[in-house]
Amino acid sequence: MESSSEMVPFPLLMTPIESNYRACTIPYRFDSDNPRKPTPTEILWLDLFFNATPSFRERAESDTTVDDAPIKAEEFAARYNAMLEDIKRDPQSHGGPPNCILLCRLREQLLRELGFKDIFKTVKDDENAKAIPLFKEVVQLNDAIEDGSKRLESLIRGIFAGNIFDLGSARLAEAFTKDGTSFLASCQSLVSRPWVVDDFDLFKLKWSRKSWKKAVIFVDNCGADIMLGILPFARELLKRGTQVVLAANDLPCINDVTYPELLEIISKLKDENGLLCGVDTSGLLIANSGNDLPVIDLTSVSQELACLASDADLVVLEGMGRGIETNLYAQLKCDSVKIGMVKHPEVAQFLGGRLYDCVFKYSEVI
Repeated sequence: MESSSEMVPFPLLMTPIESNYRACTIPYRFDSDNPRKPTPTEILWLDLFFNATPSFRERAESDTTVDDAPIKAEEFAARYNAMLEDIKRDPQSHGGPPNCILLCRLREQLLRELGFKDIFKTVKDDENAKAIPLFKEVVQLNDAIEDGSKRLESLIRGIFAGNIFDLGSARLAEAFTKDGTSFLASCQSLVSRPWVVDDFDLFKLKWSRKSWKKAVIFVDNCGADIMLGILPFARELLKRGTQVVLAANDLPCINDVTYPELLEIISKLKDENGLLCGVDTSGLLIANSGNDLPVIDLTSVSQELACLASDADLVVLEGMGRGIETNLYAQLKCDSVKIGMVKHPEVAQFLGGRLYDCVFKYSEVI
């Protein structure tokens, strides 16, 4: 479904929204902090965004769709870093005080102003091309697991392994530039349980006892993330009779999968009968979330997604940006899962876990 311009609150947010929802998991500051002086947490995160700027500049330099890309990429880096320095001097500048949504929005707005529409398109296309042939293999490996609980665990591990593909992390962007990564090897090398947030055993118990009528999954990245992580899990839900809505970004941002890209991916993975490795996809819907950032504020989604989600009884927010940094503590009117890998040391420190630790937060609504 296409997105319209007017945005509305996600209908499954606990009301009143004003007192129950805040689209920022990590508090950068408190009411008692001096509004004109940056807090230590703000400085930490401003430095994180500053350190990520070179990888964005390099991607922008190589964007062949933009005239004078190297010059404009340098202008982007200089102007964005200047914004970060401004905010360090005065947290109220540039629409502050800062949080992860504001810092992402300033970066994306600046890129678009300079003509850069999708600086990660080449790498997304490459990762999609690598993942498509592996989809059937991953599905077959999971289908061969007869024990339902063990199969679910394999599917969830697949989501974590796929979520490693995240070029919003400076360290991972560097690793992908060097030699890429192996999905199956990533499945084997996940940190040991218990994870830093680990409600998986409870979810596994509920999985064995109940089925949901409709699940909305806010998806994250292209490549292995969507194709080898989320789609095998979504296919398993379809097999159980659950209708599945995949909500993807409206506009390109880092390596996040967009609505048009997801439509194309699904069409390539279906066979001539419209089946997904033998599973009927009539219950699979693709929605444009209306979002244009790697994080999401659930008070602002497309009307179409809001309409599709109104009767859902399970919401899954996947990825560090959506599931951890902005919505880990989001209270919903239905069952929810927040799932993602911790890819910033600052997030690991806040949660009290390890870098590349896993978050699986399940909340059940009776």
